[in-house]
Amino acid sequence: MKRTHTCGELTDKDINKKVTLCGWCSTRRDHGGVIFIDLRDRYGITQVVFDPSFNLETHKLAEKLGREDVIQVKGIVKQRKKGMENPKMPTGSIEVFAENIGILSEAATPPIEVDERILAHEDTRLRYRYLDLRKQNMQHNIATRHLVAKAVRDYFDSMGFLEIETPVLAKSTPEGARDYLVPSRIHPGKFYALPQSPQIFKQLLMVSGFDRYFQIARCFRDEDLRADRQPEFTQIDVEMSFIDEEDIIEIIEGMLKHVWRVVLNKDIKTPFPRLAYDNAISKYGLDKPDVRFEFNLIDVTSIVKNSNFEVFTKAIKQSNASERSETRSQVTGIVKCINAKGCASFSRTVIEELTSFVAIYGSKGLAWMKVTDKGLESSIVKFFDEKIQKELLKAANAKKDDLLFFVADASHKIVNDALGYLRVELAKQLKLIDNNHFSFVWITDFPLIEYREEEQKYVAVHHPFTSPKDEDIKLLDKSPEKAKAKAYDIVLNGTEIGGGSIRIHRSDVQSKMFSVLGMSKQEAESRFGFLLEAFKYGTPPHGGIALGLDRIVAMITGNESIREVIAFPKNKAAESLMEDAPSEVSEKQLQELHIKLDFVTDTINVVLGKIKDVLNKEKIEYEMLEHKPVFTSKEAAEVRGTELKQGTKALICKTEEGFIQAVVSGAKELDIEKLQKLTLYKKMELANAKEVRQVTGCNIGSVPPFGNLFDLKVYFDKSVVENDIVAFNAGQHTKSIKMKAKDLVKVVNPVIGEFSK
Repeated sequence: MKRTHTCGELTDKDINKKVTLCGWCSTRRDHGGVIFIDLRDRYGITQVVFDPSFNLETHKLAEKLGREDVIQVKGIVKQRKKGMENPKMPTGSIEVFAENIGILSEAATPPIEVDERILAHEDTRLRYRYLDLRKQNMQHNIATRHLVAKAVRDYFDSMGFLEIETPVLAKSTPEGARDYLVPSRIHPGKFYALPQSPQIFKQLLMVSGFDRYFQIARCFRDEDLRADRQPEFTQIDVEMSFIDEEDIIEIIEGMLKHVWRVVLNKDIKTPFPRLAYDNAISKYGLDKPDVRFEFNLIDVTSIVKNSNFEVFTKAIKQSNASERSETRSQVTGIVKCINAKGCASFSRTVIEELTSFVAIYGSKGLAWMKVTDKGLESSIVKFFDEKIQKELLKAANAKKDDLLFFVADASHKIVNDALGYLRVELAKQLKLIDNNHFSFVWITDFPLIEYREEEQKYVAVHHPFTSPKDEDIKLLDKSPEKAKAKAYDIVLNGTEIGGGSIRIHRSDVQSKMFSVLGMSKQEAESRFGFLLEAFKYGTPPHGGIALGLDRIVAMITGNESIREVIAFPKNKAAESLMEDAPSEVSEKQLQELHIKLDFVTDTINVVLGKIKDVLNKEKIEYEMLEHKPVFTSKEAAEVRGTELKQGTKALICKTEEGFIQAVVSGAKELDIEKLQKLTLYKKMELANAKEVRQVTGCNIGSVPPFGNLFDLKVYFDKSVVENDIVAFNAGQHTKSIKMKAKDLVKVVNPVIGEFSK
């Protein structure tokens, strides 16, 4: 062994021992000729002393050491001098006087600091992930992940489960997200798919007689990117036979209780509370509610329907019959409110910011009323008679200094989403959330299916193998939208960490479910024939659940992003910056796989395509304009036939942490000092042409105000959102897009402030 001890285990008990340590030079300090080095490995840090009076030759070698050099030190453990101890370190009472040193590997100057206190842009961290992982917080995160996985395995082993691996190369059965496809060399024109989950295989294991299965499974989904999603992720996969919902819930509560006890030494209270889906939506607006605080939604439709406020009355009268997933009692619009207790002091500016916030979720506005000694006050109070005002105060349990927020719309989903996320935002701003508290809740009684207007068909809320409640099987023939599912999600602090269901185990019911989802017998046979075939030979009632291991570890370690608990994650663009994946492959490899590429990888067109994809997906109206090349806001306004102020200038700024995007009106100029004050960055300057191209793939003057597509934080000046219509170059000097400003805000989700001149 090259070492006798790690850098985290020496204590007072080891004084006068001769030891050998190995690790990285974290810091070096020269105090009056004596050199002190903090030697680091994953177990901790030990202070090593190079004293010329103790060993002159070793001291000379230490003078040459640089940061992150890998060394071996042989020396004697000594007590630190009084007053020089470091109680924050397990090794803080001792130090090692070096007798001999061996340089195992010299290090170049690191591009990032191996110190969690010094922030670096995430892309830089991912580019040099092997250095980022040396940080103590990252080592803690990865070690905690190991402990969680071990606790999970130990628990299920104690409960009689078998860990069984399922295939990674399987048949493509796309349902929901897109599959990652793997071409077959020996079967030209055919493809495997990487598993989105082991769902079908674990059901087949139940048919096979393995009544208790689990797996810590790698899963892959080629889905549209969101802030905290990964194309490959890990889930705790569970399936059981001869059980019902109560058995699954009991087992999973036991697992979570065990994990929290082992990893955090915390005893979480079980059983967890349960909340029916309809009640969750009604009370919290979302099916993944954070129940650590109040600000519950209040339905005031019946109170305000006879008011003189047309914004409310028109919304109520509008039909939402297109929302076929909603019950027949919900064919008209709705008005809901939130009582923000004690928030009547909110300024107009704050209220405007919250109005922009709810716009992200489709809300056309945010009405408000303040509660004073005299009653309700706002510009809209005059449209409500005294009786209605009293009823509103009573319904909201409103007292002096409270602030009522209202959202009205024909769509119940828009109202619930807008206020559901608003209650969370208010709780964050008011610091009502206890981040040290873990609040679990089960969401049950989900709808079995929902109608998706964009696809013009019913889709499964969970997946097509979820069983309807026994009493609702008969509804599949005539009223499938009314059927409830034997499904359950587990939510922690407003985040869904797992979901599952009792499965369909009867061939006739499964075939009927496929039919409801618009799948022909031929299509069902082609995609799932092997499963239907297996069901013919005796299938036990069964069910299960899958929990996100990445998400659980992130919440245990107090991280918002799962990228912080994955050793080598992808960025928000599904790229691995460290090894530059995905990457091109050789023509020879393509030929072996019988693949021919017939597209042109043009960055500019890719940018335009991404913009179109986003707008089309969100069903946002826009106008494409082709014109002569334009390079100034004035030129652009002339060829577009728009006002100068309606154009946008999308600028890339360089900060000490990386790049951001700032967008101002074409009639304004960027005030970089104001922007710097708003963003709190210490350094800021405009990026040069090369940097703009590197970050966006576009030339200066053609960058669209879609910094989110380039993984940038985006800031909109108020001058942009004051327009009804905005226009901008769409990655090219010859193509522009015109669209509504509020729609642009919706899809980009910028921070809105004032930083123009």
